[in-house]
Amino acid sequence: MDFNFTPEEQAFREEIRAFLDANLPDPVPEEDPECLRVWNEKVRSKRWVGFNWPREWGGGGADLIRQFILKEEMSARRAPALGVDFMGLTWVGPAIISHGSKEQKAEHLEAILDGRSHWCTGYSEPDVGSDLASLQCRAVRDGDEYVIHGQKIWTTSAHFASHIFMLVRTDPTVSKYKGITCLLVPMSTPGITISPIENLSGKASFNQVFFDGARTPVTNRLGAEGEGWKVVMGALANERSGISESTEMLQHLDDIRALAKRSLRNGRPALQDDRVRRRLSEMEIRVEAMRLTGLRHLTDQLNGKPSGSETAINKLQRGILEFEMSELTLELLGTAAQHQGELQHDALSWHGTVIGGGSPNIQRNIIAERILGLPKD
Repeated sequence: MDFNFTPEEQAFREEIRAFLDANLPDPVPEEDPECLRVWNEKVRSKRWVGFNWPREWGGGGADLIRQFILKEEMSARRAPALGVDFMGLTWVGPAIISHGSKEQKAEHLEAILDGRSHWCTGYSEPDVGSDLASLQCRAVRDGDEYVIHGQKIWTTSAHFASHIFMLVRTDPTVSKYKGITCLLVPMSTPGITISPIENLSGKASFNQVFFDGARTPVTNRLGAEGEGWKVVMGALANERSGISESTEMLQHLDDIRALAKRSLRNGRPALQDDRVRRRLSEMEIRVEAMRLTGLRHLTDQLNGKPSGSETAINKLQRGILEFEMSELTLELLGTAAQHQGELQHDALSWHGTVIGGGSPNIQRNIIAERILGLPKD
């Protein structure tokens, strides 16, 4: 394929750069709510939040290549996020656009774009992780409501989410793939209890979520009853694609390179160590390969091929790279790794990205079976 951008696409890249020159705060705030609010209003007014969503639902109606260019330029300047709800923008919103009723679209899509809602995802359970179709959290129909009993675990951001995009088993008598239903449930629903899980860095991004007779209207079902697997396949492809974007990996590399410049090894900056330089060079090559693979995948989608198993390639590569980058970061920090700090926190939080959307072993199975056509056994 041709990896060059068209003149129109290059012009759009220059438009983004001009906008950033005029509007990007210096320094970029991380904890200034008012500054972030103003920033979100500006990017929202340009329809860059949900940029590839249909315009009728508040998005920008852009193709995926322009979405890629936008994210690449924003990342290069370390601009604040486009929108405040990563899950809502990346896979919950698109799932609602594809499978939701008019009422669900009206209720949720604008709220996601404006940052008035925040979503978490209820997939994994204590005995069900990568084998998602074996989930046991039950939802029993009772008139115009579902009554939910069960537990979800490793639920990112559940402790401050307004809603959960979750899978439940509504029919245990059919095959495991056919008895699954997708629900959109407010986290304020009585009968839902959240228990944060603290990680090695002392922070809690994951949670256990307990459902003890939580009732939600049937109108909160996304898609038909028993068709949750169909809904979630598209959502997982979008999740893996979002997690696997190479732009954020380039930021990680820049941070590690800067750390290697100021860290000493045998009295010299670690960046002068041949072994460190080789590891960084190998990582940079693999990130660029991820970028080109992502462009090839986007081109397939523009040519009418639906997003599918190919997203597992970059998801696998990012998972491996996240672990290796964290390992190198901790090695460069040395004894300073014992203290709290942003670098230490990031280095100890790699598991979220590695496991999210399916562990590396699951990605290998997807590549082997669905792309290479290898037998399961």
